[in-house]
Amino acid sequence: MSLSIISPSFAHEGEIPERHTCEGRDLSPELSWAGVPGTAKSLVLIVDDPDAPDPDAPQRTWVHWVLYNIPPDTVGLAEGVATKDLPQGTLEGLNDWERTGYGGPCPPIGRHRYFHKLYALDTVLPDLAHPAKAVLEQALEGHVIARAELVGLYRKLRG
Repeated sequence: MSLSIISPSFAHEGEIPERHTCEGRDLSPELSWAGVPGTAKSLVLIVDDPDAPDPDAPQRTWVHWVLYNIPPDTVGLAEGVATKDLPQGTLEGLNDWERTGYGGPCPPIGRHRYFHKLYALDTVLPDLAHPAKAVLEQALEGHVIARAELVGLYRKLRG
């Protein structure tokens, strides 16, 4: 069985519900996964949007959530999970609002894609002191043994 990630909130390439966005309660979606390799020592979750600011003329990837050193026996995260309720040992990186935690979709224009990327690593990473996504990606180079992806879509309902 290969690594997979799903959410009961939205299907792969389906619409992300408003409650998970800046127009709603900005709650992280419930996520679950399966197929973590037996050799995995930790998991990494990165949620980002490669369509910022405009899907017709993207200029950057906006980072919404960064978690690492998630224990490999973890099978998912609850909706709206608070820092204090993350699995023991899980560390947080910075999103592009320059804070830890989840920041939901809030696109200025158009329908954006939100990639929920799960990585299984053959190591536990050192404490990187709230790394940005790029720093974390450098640290996991050469350690990824499996990868899964869930993509959600969102367009602002109100201007």
